[in-house]
Amino acid sequence: MDIVLSILIHSVAFTALLYLISVGLSVTMGLMGFVNLAHGVFAMVGGYVTATLITAVHLPWWAAIALTPFIVSGIGVVVEKVLYSRLYGKAELDQVLFSIGLLFVASAVAQELYGPLLIQIPMPASLLEPIQVLGVSTSSYKLVLVAVGASVALAVLYALERTTLGAMIRAAVENRTMAEGLGLNTSLLFSGTFALGTGLAALGGAIGAELFPITPAYGFVYLVYFMIVVAIAGLGTVRGAFIASFLVALISTISAYFLPEYGTIVLFAGVFLLLLVRPQGLFGRVS
Repeated sequence: MDIVLSILIHSVAFTALLYLISVGLSVTMGLMGFVNLAHGVFAMVGGYVTATLITAVHLPWWAAIALTPFIVSGIGVVVEKVLYSRLYGKAELDQVLFSIGLLFVASAVAQELYGPLLIQIPMPASLLEPIQVLGVSTSSYKLVLVAVGASVALAVLYALERTTLGAMIRAAVENRTMAEGLGLNTSLLFSGTFALGTGLAALGGAIGAELFPITPAYGFVYLVYFMIVVAIAGLGTVRGAFIASFLVALISTISAYFLPEYGTIVLFAGVFLLLLVRPQGLFGRVS
């Protein structure tokens, strides 16, 4: 029973991290139709920004975590306007080559500025202390990660499904041409949605550094997890991204416990079989 609870607790914490980073990718790919393989770069930048705010600016961990998404969102808006916007509507191959190139450039810059090794983000000692949850020992950090992930999931879901802005974003996802015909400024929606996605990725990279360590190769190493979440969920679905994140986290955790040598193989085989049956993902619409 303890093993089951341990697996569940770790899976839920892992789910929160995957969701924070992947939901922005799902929505932006669904809205913009842009194959953005460099999405993990913004999570990596979030980790480095947080580490810098703590070690160089001497901000408390909580303040740095809260400030980082806004800083990276600002960077994301600039990058979207200067670079990404030039490739909207272009062929998928052009978008893939551009985003892979951005991955290499960002990795090289990070290595030049911070070195090739992983960096540690200093955390409050209280978050690393063991705590009992249903008789199972875990860390307060995982509970904070779960709380932040759940709060963001509810906020994003409410914003997209219960607000006027969310209705406009959903309309652009469903039919961009029709949305523009009704007078919606899809360019502004793109920038705002991209900023939201990069901010959430930065938050995930910063708060999830204990599970996904920050290194210059971050965007390459963890890209597969983010893309798998999007592939399972389908494009542009917030609920789907959460469920897909949980499935990936649960399968990865169970495999790590019982089949450590074949953990990734089990995950990839499951995704392969799913996409053979539903190429659009569990919640994606058939085109």
